[in-house]
Amino acid sequence: MKTQTEMRNSYRGNYCFRTSVVALSSFLMAVSFTGCISDDLPSSKNTGTLRVSADNPRYFADSTGNIVYLTGAHTWSNLMDADTNFPPEPFDFNKYVNWLKEHNHNFIRMWTWEMLTWQSRTYRPDNSLKIYPHPYERTGSGFATDGRPKFDLTRFNQEYFTRLRERIENAGKHNIYVSVMLFEGWSMQFATDGWKNHFFNPENNINGINGDINNDGSGLEIYTLADTTITGLQEKYVKHVIDAVNHLDNVLFEISNENHPPSTEWQYHMINLIHDYEKQKPKQHPVGMTFQYKGGSNDALFASPAEWISPNNRSNNVDVRNDPPAADGRKVILYDTDHLGGIWGNQPWVWKTFLRGMNPLFMDPYDGAFIPDPPDKNWEPVRKNMGYTLKYAARMNLKNAIPHNELSTTTYCLADPGMEYIIYQEISDSSFDASLVKGRYKYEWFNPTKGIVEESGTIKVPDGKRTFKARFSGDAVLYLKNSRKVSK
Repeated sequence: MKTQTEMRNSYRGNYCFRTSVVALSSFLMAVSFTGCISDDLPSSKNTGTLRVSADNPRYFADSTGNIVYLTGAHTWSNLMDADTNFPPEPFDFNKYVNWLKEHNHNFIRMWTWEMLTWQSRTYRPDNSLKIYPHPYERTGSGFATDGRPKFDLTRFNQEYFTRLRERIENAGKHNIYVSVMLFEGWSMQFATDGWKNHFFNPENNINGINGDINNDGSGLEIYTLADTTITGLQEKYVKHVIDAVNHLDNVLFEISNENHPPSTEWQYHMINLIHDYEKQKPKQHPVGMTFQYKGGSNDALFASPAEWISPNNRSNNVDVRNDPPAADGRKVILYDTDHLGGIWGNQPWVWKTFLRGMNPLFMDPYDGAFIPDPPDKNWEPVRKNMGYTLKYAARMNLKNAIPHNELSTTTYCLADPGMEYIIYQEISDSSFDASLVKGRYKYEWFNPTKGIVEESGTIKVPDGKRTFKARFSGDAVLYLKNSRKVSK
């Protein structure tokens, strides 16, 4: 994998025209351009808290009603430091935010960890990471399983909440939205000694709290409504998080990362708790529910009271990772590689997700400090192309653009028919048909591998099917916009 410096140096934020004279067919007007463009591919800016768009509920909208398309790379230690040594090496959040902006990203999941130490049988079998800071103070007498003082679950650690608030504020200055992860359910199931290292284990707190109600050694009951005392502690924590960040516009909430399927009612309860508690507050923020691993159902997400969801890669037992289903507007969908294949992703997936009316997210190894990951040439194209889709999303009128698989033989077409179309062609050196409404359109061919507009011009289109083919190899994006003014 390239170093961060190499990736930053190799990244080109501008999209450059290659000088060309184009003659696609008899209805194409010749045109020539030279130079680079960036300002006419504007990034969105945070304007108020997000709401599900009344115009197009596949997306969020800001307080002015403008659509906000979300995309970005999140990594595991962007809130809590993690290292094999204690205290852990501090995560450089300023450097991370600048890196996100260089890739033109506008969203992150901010991860939390409930373990004292974290070790994965899959990713870090030989290393145990020390986690710091936690939401509770460690002031108790006696020592927890990591050799440090036990937790007092009646006292919040303000360092944690101050850090959370300050990092969200920092991200907001760069027009980045942050989803605050409240709980992390994957680790209790799959991390080495997950229950042993949880602060609700009686060995780790001075309050007599024991989340392992059935004594099976897993402690997963804490993510159910089985114990009112534990649920009460969790509710106080959630409210304290809200108190710390409610004043900020760029906030979303996520109940828990990949919790087990029996957590459904508990997650619904926490979603409703946030909604009810924020009714008393100046601002109300969207709440999300992510796929329940293992064995969860996307149906539980769609049936939830959450505004946004992150499903997994199966629909009716069919793997749709490489052919995402079109969003139908029931929920805002943040299509996250975390739930589709772990550390996974590729360039075509980004465009397919965008043109199917969803918001692509990438679980990113970033600097390899948390989960060492072998070099993979796919990651940088994923990062860059998420930024490219955000540029196009900002140009489009997403209030009216919805997935129209039937309008292109590629089946990847996001369109407001007669006004604008964006079509993705994955197969190199291939033609495709598109059904367009009569009109005169400005067009451009974007090369997602090079990050440049290869050709641009104007075409006059009678009603009916038209055949297109990119004049470059590799996958291609065709953007068409009616030459008459399109109001947003």
